Amino acid sequence: MSVENNAPVISNFIRAIIDEDLASGKHSSIVTRFPPEPNGYLHIGHAKSICLNFGLAEDYQGKCNLRMDDTNPEKESDEYVQSIKDSVAWLGFQWDGNVRYASDYFQQLYDYAIELIKSGHAFVCDLNADEMREYRGSLTEPGKNSPYRERSVEENLDLFTRMKNGEFADGSKTLRLKIDMTSGNVNLRDPVIYRIRRAHHHRTGDAWCIYPMYDYTHCISDAIEGITHSLCTLEFEDHRPLYDWVLDNISIGCHPRQYEFSRLELLYALTSKRKLNALVTEGKVSGWDDPRMPTIEGMRRRGYSPAGIRLFSQRIGVSRGENIIDLAILEGAVRETLESEAPRVMAVLDPIKVTLTNFQDGVTASRSAPYHPHHPEFGERDVPIAREIYIEREDFAEVPPPKWQRLTAGGEVRLRYSYVIKCDEVIKDADGKVIELKCSIDHDTLGQNPVGRKVKGVIHWISASHAVEAEVRLYDRLFNEPRPDAVRGEDGEYVDFMQFLNPDSLQTITGFVEPVVRDAAPETRYQFERIGYFVTDRKEHQPGNKIVFNRTVGLKDNWAK
Repeated sequence: MSVENNAPVISNFIRAIIDEDLASGKHSSIVTRFPPEPNGYLHIGHAKSICLNFGLAEDYQGKCNLRMDDTNPEKESDEYVQSIKDSVAWLGFQWDGNVRYASDYFQQLYDYAIELIKSGHAFVCDLNADEMREYRGSLTEPGKNSPYRERSVEENLDLFTRMKNGEFADGSKTLRLKIDMTSGNVNLRDPVIYRIRRAHHHRTGDAWCIYPMYDYTHCISDAIEGITHSLCTLEFEDHRPLYDWVLDNISIGCHPRQYEFSRLELLYALTSKRKLNALVTEGKVSGWDDPRMPTIEGMRRRGYSPAGIRLFSQRIGVSRGENIIDLAILEGAVRETLESEAPRVMAVLDPIKVTLTNFQDGVTASRSAPYHPHHPEFGERDVPIAREIYIEREDFAEVPPPKWQRLTAGGEVRLRYSYVIKCDEVIKDADGKVIELKCSIDHDTLGQNPVGRKVKGVIHWISASHAVEAEVRLYDRLFNEPRPDAVRGEDGEYVDFMQFLNPDSLQTITGFVEPVVRDAAPETRYQFERIGYFVTDRKEHQPGNKIVFNRTVGLKDNWAK
């Protein structure tokens, strides 16, 4: 998968398989698919899979289908479907044809189930969930046959038809494959392929009261669509024999091959939709698209760029080895792409007022400044100056530490794109807090160095009378524990991951930004010079009215230490 058309292609074992299949003539072109269940928003782990499946299709001039695995109606919704489509498109990919749904194939899946019953490969079972668990055995002990396993074909056809017609209670019967209860692979111990569930489906309504299971649905859906390389994560490796068994025992003309790669585990984050859903439902975050969430919608709202996520996916690679990645790698990829994408402006987030005592109207001048030092095509803007300006509180020290190169009492510093100023007086409140600095301008230093002395420090600033007030949301990592869902207590049980939420993951402050951002559209990314990358909020920012910025990532990794 290439971040840009001219980016180098990094080989991996899946590409090697595809290369061999194309060279041998096994396939003349490739067809992949991305098959999420619409029961939540997609997260960074899905982004890796999206970049892999769609990226391979792009690079090999093949096709990639987007298919919703909508066989679990109680947890699925049109909201999730729309979010999935939006996320894939935002990352820069286009699926082949229309969006596909497993529910498109409900009738075909049912017909294949009838075929399996007629061939003696499936039976209706009356065991309840607890009994079935007991009969299944364990990893060290074989299972035993259901007492209903030897029902006749005629009886199974009758019962399955009546299941479909709604004659039996939910959970009272299932349709199971007849494979091998003594298999060392528990997935082959007569797995359930249909269950009774009276639940309204977001697409088929109440037309069905039986729904197929994932392992049964997925392989047949792949075959119907002519998928050549069915790519999934390693937890499905033990399911591959069942994938093949189903396709080998029905009259379908295509038999895709499944290949597994390691799933992404991102430190300081979660890649489980169930746990992410818990954060949403328990109000720990504002929603699936909260900028602290590792969802694609959350990362988008935080200001991550599609190029940054694609670069990250390329860098972490595709293998069958452990894929535990520090969040800093993702942030680094985002930071790297934003460095060249984002125009630069100045903002002050913790202001001290500075009065320029010798400011003179008509003499003290503003300057034009580029939006980016390496991209003149971004253009320039005027940086206005006035008698009162704001500087960052951390850029002043009464008692400076060693090697200090910013402002101090009696010291000089250059204002970015402007003059050298000298601090002549420090004003404090009754508590001893610095509330104002009185400084003088060296009017001979606009665009040139002072004569006879060297000023090393440069700080950013904002004209108080021109500044735009903004709500600035300082987002940080949601968890302060690298693997929040993998910590065990003294009793050996997993500790509730909610205990590791970072209490400082969001601070909301009022800051001041250059006037040129006043009318910026939502989702406009900027670098605030010397501070970090920020984006106008996708939902709550109102150009010219309510200015809302989200911190995307700092200029440096503050967690490295």
